[in-house]
Amino acid sequence: MTDPTTPTTNAPASLPYSQLPLAEPLQRAVAGMGYTHTTPIQAQAIPVVLAGQDVMGAAQTGTGKTAAFSLPLLQRLLKHENSSVSPARHPVRALVLLPTRELADQVAQQIKQYAQYTQLRSAVVFGGMDMKPQIAELKAGVEVLVATPGRLLDHIEAKSAILNQVEYVVLDEADRMLDIGFLPDLERILAYLPKQRTTLLFSATFSAEIKRLAASYLHNPITIEVARSNATAATVEQRFVRVADDDKRAALYHLIREQNVRQAFIFNNSKLGCARLARNMERDGYKTAALHGDKSQDERLKALDAFKAGEVEFLVCTDVAARGLDIKDVPVVFNFDIPFNAEDYVHRIGRTGRAGADGLAISLIGDKDARLLAEIAKLTRQEIHPQSLSVPASAVRPRQHERRARSEDTASRSERPQRERSESRGERYQRAPKLSDPFFDRPYEAPQREQPASWEQSTPRRPARPNVSANIRTKPRSAAALFRPASPTVSADAPGDTPAQTSAKTPEGNNSSSTA
Repeated sequence: MTDPTTPTTNAPASLPYSQLPLAEPLQRAVAGMGYTHTTPIQAQAIPVVLAGQDVMGAAQTGTGKTAAFSLPLLQRLLKHENSSVSPARHPVRALVLLPTRELADQVAQQIKQYAQYTQLRSAVVFGGMDMKPQIAELKAGVEVLVATPGRLLDHIEAKSAILNQVEYVVLDEADRMLDIGFLPDLERILAYLPKQRTTLLFSATFSAEIKRLAASYLHNPITIEVARSNATAATVEQRFVRVADDDKRAALYHLIREQNVRQAFIFNNSKLGCARLARNMERDGYKTAALHGDKSQDERLKALDAFKAGEVEFLVCTDVAARGLDIKDVPVVFNFDIPFNAEDYVHRIGRTGRAGADGLAISLIGDKDARLLAEIAKLTRQEIHPQSLSVPASAVRPRQHERRARSEDTASRSERPQRERSESRGERYQRAPKLSDPFFDRPYEAPQREQPASWEQSTPRRPARPNVSANIRTKPRSAAALFRPASPTVSADAPGDTPAQTSAKTPEGNNSSSTA
């Protein structure tokens, strides 16, 4: 392995596609897509890849890197094309690895377009989707496999992806894959590939980590660098606007109106901030969609399709959309938040000014962004002079003004009678005399009873017995009739029954009126 330091030389900046040694089906596909001349990266990379050499390609995003590696790969794979339905006749011969789902899907679509007049098959696998349809497609046989590292490892473990016949491997957006921690996955995947292969590494920047990766897995690579590392496109006008953090949304609305922006990317640093801004803009009347890592793959694809079709005006996104997405004719990019990584700034503004078109990038500089701004200036080697922006009141949408005025008016109206009621109530409380009861003002005096209670008067007190209260009346006991004294003779003329008769008529023990 050698250190890739020597760029290709004696290569023109652009060539007609008709002068490239591409087969007629590929030429027809390119012409049908409206391409007539190559970009600088294509003009230099395509002949080198056709020669079978390893390549390190550095080019700014939007310069045609996908065609730079896919067209020569398809050209070299044409010797394997066949119409057989047997999966064994269609093994994976080219592997393209990308960091994000969106980029993988986009590259797969472009490769399918380039190969539309050939019998070469291609497929794409990425996370967030059901594996069963992917497994079925892989088992049917494909020559070109586009994948994200994590999902590819899933298929390798499931034995649905066999990579022992891979002849070409492409690491696209390699710097991004390293940034998000895919290096261990890349090392595992590359261990499954044959040692004899052609390896192509494409990146927007050449960092020290990228060079170490190239030294480990590329064999005598040719370095192709068509633009200064970390340079921004000359076709993109960059504006930096200083605004208070609390006024950012109002400033954004003002700039949209001032520049008459019909469609734009709006970048946020966090998923929460992205979702909140998209929700607020939708509420304020803008056709907006959010694109961030918490969105499902289906939601991401629908948002991108709606943006491409013009159904969505503003795509509020995190850096998941900063790299590789090829959406033509996006005139403006807003940095609602300054990125924490200066390299991400280069990728963000690369979403506009693509393919030689003019673009505008506006960054809102908050109160705490001085350090981040200095890093961007250092990386891009340019002087940055932020402009101050005083946000006018008209920056907020009229509906919002009306809503705020209505709410304030409603609040004032509701406060007025309440205040009046409170004041009148206070006055009423003040006018109320102090209530006083003389009974409660006197000290407590124990009542004096002049005579005993009625029940005590009617019942004679019995002599107190020891340990028995004088107020407790004991029930007299009835003696058995057998031990009673003989009753006196009563005249027959006397009315009523005799005690003996009464005792005889009543149950024993229930005659409580007899006395000894």
